[in-house]
Amino acid sequence: MLRYIGKRLLYGLLVILGVVTLVFFLFNILPGDPARMMLGQRADAESIEMINRDLGRDRPMGEQYIAYLNDLSPISIHNNHDSASHWFLDAEKYAPYATLFSIGGSSVVVKAPYLRRSYQSKRKVTEIIGSAFPQTAVLALTAMTFALLIGILLGILSALHQGTWIDRLTLFLSTLGMSLPSFFAAILIAWFFAYKLADWTHLNMFGNLYTVDDYGCGEYIDLKNLILPALTLGIRPLAVLVELTKSSMLEALSQDYIRTARAKGMPYRRLIFRHALRNALNPIVTSASGWLAGLLAGAVFVEYVFDWKGMGVVIVDGLEKYDFPVVMGAILFVCILLVIINILVDILYGVLDPRVQLEK
Repeated sequence: MLRYIGKRLLYGLLVILGVVTLVFFLFNILPGDPARMMLGQRADAESIEMINRDLGRDRPMGEQYIAYLNDLSPISIHNNHDSASHWFLDAEKYAPYATLFSIGGSSVVVKAPYLRRSYQSKRKVTEIIGSAFPQTAVLALTAMTFALLIGILLGILSALHQGTWIDRLTLFLSTLGMSLPSFFAAILIAWFFAYKLADWTHLNMFGNLYTVDDYGCGEYIDLKNLILPALTLGIRPLAVLVELTKSSMLEALSQDYIRTARAKGMPYRRLIFRHALRNALNPIVTSASGWLAGLLAGAVFVEYVFDWKGMGVVIVDGLEKYDFPVVMGAILFVCILLVIINILVDILYGVLDPRVQLEK
């Protein structure tokens, strides 16, 4: 099992390296001068040159790429002297860090990955992501929990009542959910539940997880604002999980061991939930993990419509303002999440299904 995990980690590192390379060169060939955007109307040639030198954009592309990898790597080489003429910048920006050893005028240190600073706000990208990701995580986990609970339940009911009105109704609802674009669903749900039925639901069309107290006593968590965006975000994975659970359950119920257990008089509820459902969970886990990773990546349209301050809003704002470090950092953060989730799902297969050989 350790060998399998090691191989998966190696593949994950290669994927991350590929994404880093692609993202770096893609965003460095896009039009737009960050120095000119930072200076605005005050831009002049001397100031632009000074800012580009400070950002390291005056160096050859290859040197910029190596410096970017050095910033991202947990084990990095840092110059102890003048950083302007070297590939590796001053280690002060990486604090806190621990020096392993020194070679000449450079040191090898251990640090957290450095995603650089925003061109616009001058804040560290890690701080921006750190403030936005919890909002997206709460929204995504709530939406996925809603989709899993309702989707699996409806899928089981549809499989047990195949060909009846229950099956036809769930098929219609799941088809409708899969075909409904997220941005349209967000607008429709916000208009219907937070505008037309506002007197009944008391829900807000816009809102965030944290709400400022009317009496100036700070912020408080307002879970009411989570309902509509989580409902909107969970519709499509719910629709997929209904059909996937139904097909997996029908396949599991047709197996010989199920018929044998029924012939021996095993209680029906135990047969369904402890045997059939457990063996039908593998494709459900695969789909749910993929959807969860996608939701964590930032539900751009849903967050934008409901003004939910998460990763989606950060990425959109970064693209609008040509704030490349923010967008690049957010994409890399999402990539690492995808790799971690995929590895965890592969390990979970062995727990759910002993037939999976993790050693291979």
